[in-house]
Amino acid sequence: MTTPRPGSWQALLEESAPELFKDVNGLRDKVLAEGELSLKTKTLMMMLCDALLGHSDGVASITKRARDMGASEAEIIETVGVAFVMGGMPGLVTGANAFRD
Repeated sequence: MTTPRPGSWQALLEESAPELFKDVNGLRDKVLAEGELSLKTKTLMMMLCDALLGHSDGVASITKRARDMGASEAEIIETVGVAFVMGGMPGLVTGANAFRD
């Protein structure tokens, strides 16, 4: 899996608590490995969650990763639709960041 560039919290954690950083990344890598769900599906799920949590920048960056993995615009549109059904208008507004350049 291609790991995105670490966020500032990750850099701080790596510097201040390297063992915890290692444990967190190990678990993340295990959960995000190919399995019964494809990595592309898991990435779209992460995009959905970020939309529901109101993380506009996260939606945009995760969607870029999903596109790089071959996610179609139709798959992204459906994921944004699920964000709306599950999160109402805030999920739709934040999910719209999937279409940001």
